[in-house]
Amino acid sequence: MSEKPALTEVESHGVERIPDADRTATPFDLFRLAFGGANTFSTCVLGAFPILFGLSFWQGLAATLLGVLAGALILCPMAVFGPINGTNNAVSSSAHLGVHGRVVGSFLSLLTAVAFFSLAVWSSGDALIGGAHRLFGLERSTFCFAVAYALFACLVLVVCVYGFRFMLFVNKVAVTSATFLFLVGIVAFAGDFDPSYAGTFTTDTTLFWPSFIGSALIVLSNPVSFGAFLGDWSRYIPANIPRRRVMGAAFLSQVATLVPFLFGLATASIIATKAPSYVEPAAPDFVGGLLAIAPEWFFLPVCLLALIGGMSTGTTALYGTGLDFSSVFPRLSRVQATVFIGVLSIVFIFIGRFGLDLVRSISTFATMIVTCTTPWMVVMMLGLFTRRGWYDPEALQVFNRRQRGGRYWFTHGWNWRGMTAWWVAAVAGVLFTNIPGQFVGPLGDLAGGVDVSLPLSIAVAAVLFLSLLFAFPEPRAVHGPDGPRLVPVADVAVPPITA
Repeated sequence: MSEKPALTEVESHGVERIPDADRTATPFDLFRLAFGGANTFSTCVLGAFPILFGLSFWQGLAATLLGVLAGALILCPMAVFGPINGTNNAVSSSAHLGVHGRVVGSFLSLLTAVAFFSLAVWSSGDALIGGAHRLFGLERSTFCFAVAYALFACLVLVVCVYGFRFMLFVNKVAVTSATFLFLVGIVAFAGDFDPSYAGTFTTDTTLFWPSFIGSALIVLSNPVSFGAFLGDWSRYIPANIPRRRVMGAAFLSQVATLVPFLFGLATASIIATKAPSYVEPAAPDFVGGLLAIAPEWFFLPVCLLALIGGMSTGTTALYGTGLDFSSVFPRLSRVQATVFIGVLSIVFIFIGRFGLDLVRSISTFATMIVTCTTPWMVVMMLGLFTRRGWYDPEALQVFNRRQRGGRYWFTHGWNWRGMTAWWVAAVAGVLFTNIPGQFVGPLGDLAGGVDVSLPLSIAVAAVLFLSLLFAFPEPRAVHGPDGPRLVPVADVAVPPITA
């Protein structure tokens, strides 16, 4: 096994299979990256939503636990594709959506990364300037906010250009530091916290269940949003590491996010009591409310949390974006693709923040992306199960090498079974989306105001994909030497791989 590359050595690998000698990461490294990417102010904001929706602290706690645990269970199988195939999850999806159908995963991860990167930069930039204003009297001007956003974005871009090892180092520091600062925050707000905060309505109120389920789904969207990216990091884990350890690392990384989630929930209940104007549903300002109720000595930790959190979330999002973009356009190296997407993201952040006021729209956009990404994950996981975890590494790389044929060519490069299950489930999820005050789909009110988009899209994808596999069996060759699990096969020839 070769030595680990230096931190300052620019990563050369794109989405081709990582050589076994270069796979020196561990499941704990995966834990740090996945947890570090969510151990930020962005997650605290999501944790405040149960209070914004009118729930009590204990009701919000139940919704948060439900969302985190359910999301972690949905997410953790997506971690094993990286060690098995040595590449990212979008490339692995070739096996189930076809050589050409894999672009679905690439563009879903591209859109997800840009949206969450923008939210991370905005929330961290606002916290940094707000804390500096209270601590040093720094003017909260457009110029200061622009400098903060640019600082975060450029630092993140530099880390992502250097690649996986440098990003892993940043997250090692971020996980420990941010967790410590959140624990310091518990001390800062312990005197004001009252777990008996009653919310705005009781369980017999008509709006209770829509608010409870909506809160749980918003929390669940956070772990689900990592589904397209886990392979970016787990591909450096050796293939012989037991899959249960890899899945366990992904699961525990999301359980650990209860730290920022509960910090957001508890402080939001304090803000709702002491500074209720900051949690008005029409114009919530969690960061402003946090600074309004915080003791003066906590302003500096707020600034540090903003800096550390912005770096951690931004790197995990933007790194995967550049990697995926280089796989869709192989003429661009990983570094070139990362710089290109990074510059576009920075432009998007400035236009959205100062030109069009897109903060709330991006929140809706991110929720919609998760609704569309989840059925893609379901197809991947069911495919992993029916294929017994067997894949052909060479056939997975056909698209990247601009070739044709192979086990995963299916119908002109498209596996219409997986594609159909994905788009039907995604459309169904969008139609039933119900985000009060932001977006309500044409069928969003049919469930009594409850947002059933995510569970519905999961169910539709699972039932439809399995039904199509039974009704229209896939070629025997895609299942490997041990044959399929549960589903039948078709004895048809597959075309050879050609240039």
